[in-house]
Amino acid sequence: MNELTMNLRTDCKIPLYEQIYQYIKSDIQNGKIKKGEKLPSTRALSRHLEVSRSTVELAYEQLLSEGYVEAEPYRGFFAAQIEELYHFSHISLERIERLERKKQTKACKYDFTPNGVDLKSFPYHVWRKLSKEILMDDRTELFRSGESQGEYGFRNAICSYLYQARGVDCLPQQVIIGAGSDYILMLLSMILGTNHRIALEDPAYKQAYRVLTGLSYETVPICLDKNGMKVSDLHKSGADIVYVTPSHQYPTGIVMPMKRRMELLKWAQEEEGRYIIEDDYDSEFRYKGKPIPALKGYDKNEKVIYLGTFSKSIAPAIRLSYLVLPQTLLEQYRENSSFIQSTVSKVDQLIVQRFIEEGYYERHLNKTRAMYKSRHDVLIEELKPLMKICTISGEHAGVHLLLTFKNGITEEELVKSAEKNSIRVYGMSAYCIKDKKKEAATVLLGYANLTEVQIRKAVKILIECWKDKN
Repeated sequence: MNELTMNLRTDCKIPLYEQIYQYIKSDIQNGKIKKGEKLPSTRALSRHLEVSRSTVELAYEQLLSEGYVEAEPYRGFFAAQIEELYHFSHISLERIERLERKKQTKACKYDFTPNGVDLKSFPYHVWRKLSKEILMDDRTELFRSGESQGEYGFRNAICSYLYQARGVDCLPQQVIIGAGSDYILMLLSMILGTNHRIALEDPAYKQAYRVLTGLSYETVPICLDKNGMKVSDLHKSGADIVYVTPSHQYPTGIVMPMKRRMELLKWAQEEEGRYIIEDDYDSEFRYKGKPIPALKGYDKNEKVIYLGTFSKSIAPAIRLSYLVLPQTLLEQYRENSSFIQSTVSKVDQLIVQRFIEEGYYERHLNKTRAMYKSRHDVLIEELKPLMKICTISGEHAGVHLLLTFKNGITEEELVKSAEKNSIRVYGMSAYCIKDKKKEAATVLLGYANLTEVQIRKAVKILIECWKDKN
Protein backbone atom coordinates (compact mmCIF):
# COMPACT_ATOMS: atom_id res chain seq x y z
CA MET A 1 0.00 0.00 0.00
CA ASN A 2 1.65 3.21 -1.18
CA GLU A 3 -0.99 5.76 -0.29
CA LEU A 4 -4.15 6.32 1.74
CA THR A 5 -6.93 8.60 0.55
CA MET A 6 -8.56 10.68 3.26
CA ASN A 7 -10.19 14.06 3.50
CA LEU A 8 -8.35 16.10 6.10
CA ARG A 9 -10.23 19.07 7.51
CA THR A 10 -8.38 22.25 8.26
CA ASP A 11 -11.53 24.09 9.39
CA CYS A 12 -12.00 22.22 12.69
CA LYS A 13 -10.19 22.01 16.01
CA ILE A 14 -9.13 18.36 15.60
CA PRO A 15 -5.35 18.27 14.86
CA LEU A 16 -4.26 16.81 11.50
CA TYR A 17 -2.25 14.02 13.11
CA GLU A 18 -5.35 12.94 15.09
CA GLN A 19 -7.49 12.91 11.91
CA ILE A 20 -4.92 10.65 10.21
CA TYR A 21 -4.76 8.40 13.29
CA GLN A 22 -8.57 8.12 13.48
CA TYR A 23 -8.87 7.33 9.77
CA ILE A 24 -6.30 4.51 9.83
CA LYS A 25 -7.61 3.11 13.12
CA SER A 26 -11.16 3.04 11.75
CA ASP A 27 -10.06 1.24 8.58
CA ILE A 28 -8.17 -1.39 10.62
CA GLN A 29 -11.17 -1.87 12.94
CA ASN A 30 -13.55 -2.23 10.01
CA GLY A 31 -11.29 -4.65 8.12
CA LYS A 32 -10.61 -2.28 5.21
CA ILE A 33 -6.93 -2.60 6.09
CA LYS A 34 -6.22 -6.30 6.63
CA LYS A 35 -3.95 -7.84 9.25
CA GLY A 36 -0.35 -7.74 8.07
CA GLU A 37 -1.03 -5.22 5.32
CA LYS A 38 1.82 -2.72 4.91
CA LEU A 39 1.08 0.94 5.50
CA PRO A 40 2.66 3.75 3.47
CA SER A 41 5.96 5.06 4.80
CA THR A 42 5.78 8.30 6.77
CA ARG A 43 7.60 10.10 3.95
CA ALA A 44 5.28 8.74 1.23
CA LEU A 45 2.09 9.47 3.18
CA SER A 46 3.17 13.00 4.15
CA ARG A 47 3.95 13.75 0.50
CA HIS A 48 0.60 12.28 -0.64
CA LEU A 49 -1.45 14.20 1.97
CA GLU A 50 0.67 17.34 1.64
CA VAL A 51 1.36 17.53 5.36
CA SER A 52 4.60 17.54 7.34
CA ARG A 53 6.32 14.23 7.97
CA SER A 54 6.25 14.88 11.73
CA THR A 55 2.42 15.02 11.56
CA VAL A 56 2.29 11.52 10.05
CA GLU A 57 4.90 10.26 12.53
CA LEU A 58 2.72 11.46 15.44
CA ALA A 59 -0.27 9.55 14.03
CA TYR A 60 1.79 6.36 13.57
CA GLU A 61 3.22 6.64 17.08
CA GLN A 62 -0.31 6.79 18.52
CA LEU A 63 -1.36 3.75 16.47
CA LEU A 64 1.75 1.91 17.65
CA SER A 65 1.10 2.72 21.31
CA GLU A 66 -2.48 1.43 21.07
CA GLY A 67 -1.48 -1.75 19.24
CA TYR A 68 -3.22 -1.08 15.93
CA VAL A 69 0.01 -1.23 13.92
CA GLU A 70 3.37 -2.96 14.35
CA ALA A 71 6.75 -1.65 13.27
CA GLU A 72 9.41 -3.92 11.76
CA PRO A 73 12.95 -2.56 11.46
CA TYR A 74 13.91 -1.63 7.89
CA ARG A 75 10.57 -2.89 6.59
CA GLY A 76 8.01 -0.34 7.82
CA PHE A 77 4.57 -0.36 9.47
CA PHE A 78 2.01 -3.19 9.27
CA ALA A 79 -1.61 -3.55 10.44
CA ALA A 80 -1.81 -5.62 13.64
CA GLN A 81 -4.17 -8.41 14.71
CA ILE A 82 -6.97 -6.61 16.60
CA GLU A 83 -9.61 -9.26 17.33
CA GLU A 84 -8.57 -9.33 20.99
CA LEU A 85 -8.22 -5.56 21.34
CA TYR A 86 -10.96 -3.68 23.13
CA HIS A 87 -11.83 -0.53 21.25
CA PHE A 88 -14.33 2.27 21.50
CA SER A 89 -16.47 3.10 18.52
CA HIS A 90 -15.41 6.36 16.90
CA ILE A 91 -17.91 9.19 16.97
CA SER A 92 -17.51 11.43 13.96
CA LEU A 93 -17.07 15.17 14.26
CA GLU A 94 -20.39 15.68 12.50
CA ARG A 95 -22.08 13.39 15.02
CA ILE A 96 -20.59 15.36 17.92
CA GLU A 97 -21.76 18.63 16.36
CA ARG A 98 -25.29 17.23 15.93
CA LEU A 99 -25.39 16.09 19.54
CA GLU A 100 -24.22 19.52 20.70
CA ARG A 101 -26.88 21.26 18.63
CA LYS A 102 -29.54 18.92 19.99
CA LYS A 103 -28.32 19.58 23.53
CA GLN A 104 -28.50 23.31 22.96
CA THR A 105 -32.04 23.19 21.58
CA LYS A 106 -33.21 21.43 24.75
CA ALA A 107 -31.89 24.19 27.01
CA CYS A 108 -34.69 26.27 28.52
CA LYS A 109 -34.59 30.03 28.89
CA TYR A 110 -35.98 29.88 32.44
CA ASP A 111 -35.14 27.04 34.82
CA PHE A 112 -37.06 26.84 38.12
CA THR A 113 -34.68 24.24 39.54
CA PRO A 114 -35.29 23.61 43.28
CA ASN A 115 -31.56 22.89 43.71
CA GLY A 116 -30.38 26.33 42.66
CA VAL A 117 -27.86 28.59 44.38
CA ASP A 118 -27.29 32.21 43.33
CA LEU A 119 -23.57 32.24 42.55
CA LYS A 120 -23.61 35.93 41.61
CA SER A 121 -23.93 36.68 45.32
CA PHE A 122 -20.81 34.63 46.13
CA PRO A 123 -18.44 36.80 48.24
CA TYR A 124 -15.56 36.78 45.73
CA HIS A 125 -13.74 39.75 47.27
CA VAL A 126 -13.74 38.27 50.77
CA TRP A 127 -12.78 34.82 49.48
CA ARG A 128 -9.81 36.27 47.56
CA LYS A 129 -8.77 38.27 50.62
CA LEU A 130 -8.87 35.26 52.96
CA SER A 131 -7.13 33.00 50.43
CA LYS A 132 -4.36 35.55 49.94
CA GLU A 133 -3.85 36.01 53.69
CA ILE A 134 -3.73 32.27 54.33
CA LEU A 135 -1.24 31.62 51.51
CA MET A 136 0.82 34.78 52.10
CA ASP A 137 3.45 33.05 54.21
CA ASP A 138 5.36 29.91 53.31
CA ARG A 139 3.33 27.60 55.54
CA THR A 140 4.37 24.11 54.51
CA GLU A 141 2.14 22.55 57.17
CA LEU A 142 -0.89 23.58 55.08
CA PHE A 143 0.12 21.03 52.47
CA ARG A 144 0.76 18.11 54.77
CA SER A 145 -1.88 15.49 55.53
CA GLY A 146 -4.16 16.81 58.25
CA GLU A 147 -6.40 15.24 60.84
CA SER A 148 -8.65 12.51 59.49
CA GLN A 149 -11.76 14.14 60.99
CA GLY A 150 -10.83 17.54 59.59
CA GLU A 151 -8.82 20.36 61.14
CA TYR A 152 -9.59 20.99 64.81
CA GLY A 153 -10.00 24.76 64.40
CA PHE A 154 -12.55 24.30 61.61
CA ARG A 155 -14.49 21.69 63.58
CA ASN A 156 -14.51 24.03 66.58
CA ALA A 157 -15.87 26.87 64.39
CA ILE A 158 -18.65 24.57 63.18
CA CYS A 159 -19.55 23.67 66.79
CA SER A 160 -19.81 27.38 67.71
CA TYR A 161 -21.98 28.09 64.67
CA LEU A 162 -24.30 25.14 65.33
CA TYR A 163 -24.77 26.12 68.97
CA GLN A 164 -25.67 29.73 68.11
CA ALA A 165 -27.72 29.13 64.95
CA ARG A 166 -29.23 25.66 65.33
CA GLY A 167 -29.27 24.98 69.08
CA VAL A 168 -26.91 22.01 68.70
CA ASP A 169 -24.48 21.52 71.59
CA CYS A 170 -21.58 19.39 70.40
CA LEU A 171 -17.80 19.02 70.74
CA PRO A 172 -15.15 19.12 67.97
CA GLN A 173 -14.38 15.42 68.48
CA GLN A 174 -17.94 14.62 67.36
CA VAL A 175 -17.56 16.48 64.05
CA ILE A 176 -16.23 14.87 60.86
CA ILE A 177 -15.56 16.91 57.70
CA GLY A 178 -16.08 15.50 54.22
CA ALA A 179 -16.26 16.52 50.56
CA GLY A 180 -20.01 16.54 49.97
CA SER A 181 -23.03 14.81 51.43
CA ASP A 182 -22.57 11.68 49.31
CA TYR A 183 -19.15 11.09 50.83
CA ILE A 184 -20.51 11.74 54.33
CA LEU A 185 -23.19 9.06 53.82
CA MET A 186 -20.59 6.59 52.54
CA LEU A 187 -18.40 7.27 55.57
CA LEU A 188 -21.39 6.88 57.86
CA SER A 189 -22.10 3.47 56.33
CA MET A 190 -18.60 2.36 57.37
CA ILE A 191 -19.22 3.57 60.91
CA LEU A 192 -22.67 1.96 61.28
CA GLY A 193 -22.21 -1.07 59.07
CA THR A 194 -24.77 -2.05 56.44
CA ASN A 195 -26.83 -4.52 58.48
CA HIS A 196 -29.66 -2.04 58.98
CA ARG A 197 -33.04 -1.18 57.54
CA ILE A 198 -33.34 2.53 56.81
CA ALA A 199 -36.67 4.34 56.58
CA LEU A 200 -36.89 7.38 54.28
CA GLU A 201 -39.53 10.03 53.72
CA ASP A 202 -41.64 9.54 50.61
CA PRO A 203 -41.45 11.71 48.55
CA ALA A 204 -37.75 11.94 49.29
CA TYR A 205 -34.43 13.57 48.58
CA LYS A 206 -33.68 11.07 45.83
CA GLN A 207 -29.90 11.45 45.89
CA ALA A 208 -29.75 10.21 49.49
CA TYR A 209 -32.06 7.33 48.55
CA ARG A 210 -29.82 6.37 45.61
CA VAL A 211 -26.66 6.54 47.71
CA LEU A 212 -28.13 4.47 50.56
CA THR A 213 -29.50 1.78 48.25
CA GLY A 214 -26.17 1.78 46.40
CA LEU A 215 -24.48 1.08 49.74
CA SER A 216 -26.60 -2.09 50.01
CA TYR A 217 -28.93 -0.86 52.73
CA GLU A 218 -32.45 -2.21 52.82
CA THR A 219 -34.63 0.88 52.51
CA VAL A 220 -38.33 1.38 53.21
CA PRO A 221 -40.36 4.46 52.17
CA ILE A 222 -42.68 6.06 54.75
CA CYS A 223 -45.56 8.28 53.65
CA LEU A 224 -45.96 11.85 54.87
CA ASP A 225 -48.88 13.77 56.28
CA LYS A 226 -49.11 17.52 56.86
CA ASN A 227 -46.60 17.23 59.74
CA GLY A 228 -44.01 15.11 57.99
CA MET A 229 -43.13 11.42 58.33
CA LYS A 230 -45.86 9.30 59.93
CA VAL A 231 -44.28 7.83 63.05
CA SER A 232 -47.08 5.24 63.30
CA ASP A 233 -45.97 3.85 59.91
CA LEU A 234 -42.34 4.04 61.01
CA HIS A 235 -43.15 1.72 63.94
CA LYS A 236 -44.60 -0.83 61.52
CA SER A 237 -41.70 -0.61 59.07
CA GLY A 238 -39.17 -2.63 61.06
CA ALA A 239 -36.54 0.06 60.41
CA ASP A 240 -33.86 0.78 62.99
CA ILE A 241 -32.53 3.94 61.28
CA VAL A 242 -34.56 6.78 59.82
CA TYR A 243 -33.40 9.52 57.43
CA VAL A 244 -35.38 12.77 57.74
CA THR A 245 -35.24 16.45 56.73
CA PRO A 246 -37.35 17.95 59.56
CA SER A 247 -36.43 21.64 59.22
CA HIS A 248 -37.56 21.79 55.59
CA GLN A 249 -38.66 18.45 54.16
CA TYR A 250 -37.32 17.90 50.67
CA PRO A 251 -39.21 18.24 48.39
CA THR A 252 -42.58 19.03 50.04
CA GLY A 253 -41.29 21.92 52.17
CA ILE A 254 -43.02 20.63 55.34
CA VAL A 255 -41.54 22.00 58.57
CA MET A 256 -41.92 19.25 61.16
CA PRO A 257 -43.70 20.60 64.28
CA MET A 258 -42.42 20.02 67.77
CA LYS A 259 -44.94 17.30 68.65
CA ARG A 260 -43.88 15.14 65.67
CA ARG A 261 -40.22 15.72 66.48
CA MET A 262 -40.75 14.46 70.01
CA GLU A 263 -42.57 11.39 68.66
CA LEU A 264 -39.60 10.69 66.40
CA LEU A 265 -37.13 11.01 69.27
CA LYS A 266 -39.30 8.73 71.40
CA TRP A 267 -39.27 6.10 68.64
CA ALA A 268 -35.45 6.20 68.62
CA GLN A 269 -35.24 5.94 72.41
CA GLU A 270 -37.49 2.89 72.63
CA GLU A 271 -34.83 0.45 71.41
CA GLU A 272 -31.05 0.36 71.62
CA GLY A 273 -29.35 0.69 68.25
CA ARG A 274 -31.99 2.97 66.72
CA TYR A 275 -30.75 6.22 65.20
CA ILE A 276 -32.16 9.25 63.40
CA ILE A 277 -30.15 10.79 60.54
CA GLU A 278 -31.13 14.46 60.45
CA ASP A 279 -30.22 16.19 57.16
CA ASP A 280 -30.33 19.93 57.91
CA TYR A 281 -29.41 20.92 54.35
CA ASP A 282 -30.91 24.45 54.04
CA SER A 283 -32.11 25.50 57.48
CA GLU A 284 -30.50 28.93 57.01
CA PHE A 285 -33.36 30.07 54.79
CA ARG A 286 -36.61 30.62 56.68
CA TYR A 287 -39.09 33.42 55.92
CA LYS A 288 -41.83 33.12 58.52
CA GLY A 289 -41.56 32.93 62.30
CA LYS A 290 -38.47 32.16 64.33
CA PRO A 291 -36.04 29.45 63.20
CA ILE A 292 -36.88 26.09 64.74
CA PRO A 293 -33.85 24.51 66.46
CA ALA A 294 -32.51 21.36 64.86
CA LEU A 295 -33.85 18.00 66.02
CA LYS A 296 -30.32 17.33 67.27
CA GLY A 297 -30.77 20.20 69.73
CA TYR A 298 -33.45 18.19 71.60
CA ASP A 299 -31.49 14.94 71.54
CA LYS A 300 -30.78 14.10 75.18
CA ASN A 301 -30.09 10.41 74.58
CA GLU A 302 -27.51 10.61 71.78
CA LYS A 303 -29.81 9.22 69.09
CA VAL A 304 -29.47 11.84 66.33
CA ILE A 305 -26.74 11.85 63.67
CA TYR A 306 -26.67 15.39 62.32
CA LEU A 307 -25.69 16.20 58.70
CA GLY A 308 -24.87 19.73 57.56
CA THR A 309 -23.42 21.37 54.45
CA PHE A 310 -22.12 24.68 53.14
CA SER A 311 -23.19 23.84 49.56
CA LYS A 312 -26.52 25.67 49.77
CA SER A 313 -25.39 28.62 51.85
CA ILE A 314 -22.04 29.35 50.13
CA ALA A 315 -21.58 27.43 46.86
CA PRO A 316 -21.95 23.80 45.63
CA ALA A 317 -18.35 23.68 44.38
CA ILE A 318 -17.04 24.27 47.92
CA ARG A 319 -17.88 20.58 48.52
CA LEU A 320 -17.82 21.02 52.28
CA SER A 321 -20.17 18.92 54.37
CA TYR A 322 -19.98 17.54 57.87
CA LEU A 323 -21.63 15.15 60.28
CA VAL A 324 -22.01 15.33 64.04
CA LEU A 325 -21.86 11.88 65.61
CA PRO A 326 -23.59 10.99 68.87
CA GLN A 327 -21.10 10.28 71.66
CA THR A 328 -22.27 6.65 71.58
CA LEU A 329 -20.88 6.20 68.04
CA LEU A 330 -17.45 7.76 68.54
CA GLU A 331 -15.84 4.47 69.52
CA GLN A 332 -17.28 2.78 66.41
CA TYR A 333 -15.86 5.58 64.30
CA ARG A 334 -12.40 5.18 65.81
CA GLU A 335 -12.47 1.42 65.26
CA ASN A 336 -14.04 1.30 61.80
CA SER A 337 -13.24 4.51 59.94
CA SER A 338 -10.73 6.82 61.61
CA PHE A 339 -7.96 5.58 59.29
CA ILE A 340 -9.67 7.31 56.32
CA GLN A 341 -8.02 10.66 55.61
CA SER A 342 -10.07 13.83 55.25
CA THR A 343 -11.20 14.49 51.67
CA VAL A 344 -11.14 18.29 52.05
CA SER A 345 -7.89 20.26 51.72
CA LYS A 346 -6.54 22.05 54.77
CA VAL A 347 -6.47 25.30 52.79
CA ASP A 348 -10.21 25.14 52.04
CA GLN A 349 -10.99 24.25 55.64
CA LEU A 350 -8.97 27.20 56.91
CA ILE A 351 -10.65 29.61 54.48
CA VAL A 352 -14.14 28.59 55.62
CA GLN A 353 -13.02 28.60 59.27
CA ARG A 354 -11.87 32.22 58.93
CA PHE A 355 -15.01 33.01 56.94
CA ILE A 356 -17.11 31.88 59.92
CA GLU A 357 -14.95 33.20 62.75
CA GLU A 358 -14.52 36.71 61.30
CA GLY A 359 -18.25 37.22 60.79
CA TYR A 360 -18.28 37.04 56.99
CA TYR A 361 -20.50 33.96 56.94
CA GLU A 362 -23.20 35.61 59.07
CA ARG A 363 -23.17 38.72 56.85
CA HIS A 364 -23.29 36.58 53.71
CA LEU A 365 -26.27 34.62 55.08
CA ASN A 366 -28.15 37.80 55.98
CA LYS A 367 -27.58 39.21 52.50
CA THR A 368 -28.51 35.95 50.76
CA ARG A 369 -31.57 35.40 52.94
CA ALA A 370 -32.87 38.89 52.14
CA MET A 371 -32.28 38.34 48.42
CA TYR A 372 -34.08 34.98 48.38
CA LYS A 373 -36.92 36.41 50.48
CA SER A 374 -37.40 39.17 47.89
CA ARG A 375 -37.52 36.64 45.05
CA HIS A 376 -39.83 34.43 47.08
CA ASP A 377 -42.24 37.35 47.58
CA VAL A 378 -42.12 38.32 43.89
CA LEU A 379 -42.86 34.73 42.83
CA ILE A 380 -45.87 34.43 45.16
CA GLU A 381 -47.21 37.82 44.05
CA GLU A 382 -46.88 36.93 40.36
CA LEU A 383 -48.60 33.56 40.90
CA LYS A 384 -51.80 35.13 42.28
CA PRO A 385 -53.72 34.90 38.96
CA LEU A 386 -53.37 31.09 39.19
CA MET A 387 -54.82 30.83 42.69
CA LYS A 388 -58.25 29.91 41.35
CA ILE A 389 -56.89 26.65 39.99
CA CYS A 390 -53.99 25.86 42.34
CA THR A 391 -52.67 26.24 45.88
CA ILE A 392 -49.20 27.15 47.16
CA SER A 393 -47.37 25.18 49.85
CA GLY A 394 -43.86 24.87 51.27
CA GLU A 395 -43.33 28.60 50.89
CA HIS A 396 -42.08 29.43 54.40
CA ALA A 397 -38.53 28.09 54.06
CA GLY A 398 -35.88 26.96 51.59
CA VAL A 399 -35.53 28.18 48.00
CA HIS A 400 -38.51 26.52 46.32
CA LEU A 401 -42.27 26.23 46.69
CA LEU A 402 -44.95 23.88 45.40
CA LEU A 403 -48.00 24.46 43.24
CA THR A 404 -50.79 21.89 43.54
CA PHE A 405 -53.47 22.08 40.85
CA LYS A 406 -57.13 21.28 41.43
CA ASN A 407 -58.54 21.69 37.91
CA GLY A 408 -57.81 18.18 36.64
CA ILE A 409 -54.65 19.01 34.72
CA THR A 410 -51.94 16.34 34.93
CA GLU A 411 -48.37 16.82 36.05
CA GLU A 412 -47.13 15.72 32.63
CA GLU A 413 -49.24 18.37 30.91
CA LEU A 414 -47.90 21.06 33.25
CA VAL A 415 -44.27 20.11 32.67
CA LYS A 416 -44.59 19.68 28.90
CA SER A 417 -46.57 22.86 28.27
CA ALA A 418 -43.97 24.83 30.26
CA GLU A 419 -41.12 23.21 28.34
CA LYS A 420 -42.73 24.12 25.01
CA ASN A 421 -42.46 27.72 26.16
CA SER A 422 -38.77 27.31 27.13
CA ILE A 423 -39.47 27.04 30.87
CA ARG A 424 -38.40 24.10 33.02
CA VAL A 425 -40.48 23.12 36.04
CA TYR A 426 -40.22 19.94 38.09
CA GLY A 427 -42.95 17.39 38.81
CA MET A 428 -43.41 15.94 42.27
CA SER A 429 -43.57 12.38 40.94
CA ALA A 430 -39.81 12.48 40.22
CA TYR A 431 -39.21 12.53 43.99
CA CYS A 432 -41.50 9.64 44.92
CA ILE A 433 -39.92 6.31 45.83
CA LYS A 434 -43.15 4.39 45.34
CA ASP A 435 -45.22 4.89 42.20
CA LYS A 436 -48.07 7.07 43.38
CA LYS A 437 -51.24 8.22 41.73
CA LYS A 438 -51.72 11.62 43.23
CA GLU A 439 -55.17 13.15 43.38
CA ALA A 440 -53.79 16.47 42.15
CA ALA A 441 -50.78 17.41 40.04
CA THR A 442 -47.93 19.15 41.86
CA VAL A 443 -44.90 20.97 40.48
CA LEU A 444 -41.87 22.50 42.19
CA LEU A 445 -40.73 26.05 41.42
CA GLY A 446 -37.28 27.03 42.68
CA TYR A 447 -36.27 30.68 42.57
CA ALA A 448 -32.62 30.85 43.67
CA ASN A 449 -31.25 30.78 40.10
CA LEU A 450 -33.59 33.43 38.68
CA THR A 451 -33.61 37.20 39.06
CA GLU A 452 -36.80 39.03 40.00
CA VAL A 453 -37.16 40.23 36.39
CA GLN A 454 -36.79 36.67 35.09
CA ILE A 455 -39.31 35.39 37.62
CA ARG A 456 -41.90 37.96 36.49
CA LYS A 457 -41.38 37.18 32.80
CA ALA A 458 -41.42 33.41 33.30
CA VAL A 459 -44.54 33.39 35.50
CA LYS A 460 -46.47 35.50 32.98
CA ILE A 461 -45.72 32.84 30.36
CA LEU A 462 -46.70 30.02 32.76
CA ILE A 463 -50.02 31.71 33.49
CA GLU A 464 -50.81 31.86 29.78
CA CYS A 465 -49.95 28.19 29.13
CA TRP A 466 -51.59 26.83 32.33
CA LYS A 467 -54.69 28.93 33.01
CA ASP A 468 -56.82 27.51 30.18
CA LYS A 469 -55.92 23.85 30.80
CA ASN A 470 -58.69 21.70 32.20
